[in-house]
Amino acid sequence: MRFGIVVFPGTWSDGDCYHSVNTILSQEAQFIWHKDTDLSGIDCVIIPGGFSYGDHLRAGAIAAFSPIMKAVTQFATHGGLVIGICNGFQILCESGLLPGILRRNRTLQFRCRWVNLKTNNSKTPFTVSIPQKHTLRIPISHGEGAYYADETIIKEIHDNNQIVFQYCDTTGLVTDDNNPNGSIENIAGIVNKDGNVLGMMPHPERACEDLLGSKDGLYILESIIESSSRLSGYSKT
Repeated sequence: MRFGIVVFPGTWSDGDCYHSVNTILSQEAQFIWHKDTDLSGIDCVIIPGGFSYGDHLRAGAIAAFSPIMKAVTQFATHGGLVIGICNGFQILCESGLLPGILRRNRTLQFRCRWVNLKTNNSKTPFTVSIPQKHTLRIPISHGEGAYYADETIIKEIHDNNQIVFQYCDTTGLVTDDNNPNGSIENIAGIVNKDGNVLGMMPHPERACEDLLGSKDGLYILESIIESSSRLSGYSKT
């Protein structure tokens, strides 16, 4: 399959994403500049982490108005797979592709550390390859990662099983002690109603080799590859 990796001014994990899908998983990948609008031939769009436009106004706010995001919105509307990682999650929320917002960490400090993740929905295109009851170990690196939404939205994403990942301990127990940023209900990642757009604060692309401390990020990327073959019939134009 072919991944399209979006690059904004200030993006920094584009190289890590490319290495993970191309070098490690032997999939085709190409960088897509934020001023481009052509997603033809792309099976999955990755919006990587970083500080797009220097996080001016607020994280992801300016990037949401880039030409590429109009193409990404159309791509997602027609069933294309989209994963936004860290700043990518913020951009997806600012673009309206995902509900809610990402606020400053409750400590008001940048957090760069390993976290554990519980998978709540194993039937999404991003989680089908994750072993049942397996607690993922994946790093975070953000200053504005506290997911927030009002009660109406929280109820809606619960009803639609859109909460995909929650911060937890090594056994999968979700507690406030294991919440690194103050995210409501320990939310680390959600999908849209159709399940084809994922936003998550942890960085799966930085957990794909034993040398880095974990290969659990591969479960998410391998899920995308497996799901793409099943969804090859959808239109992305």
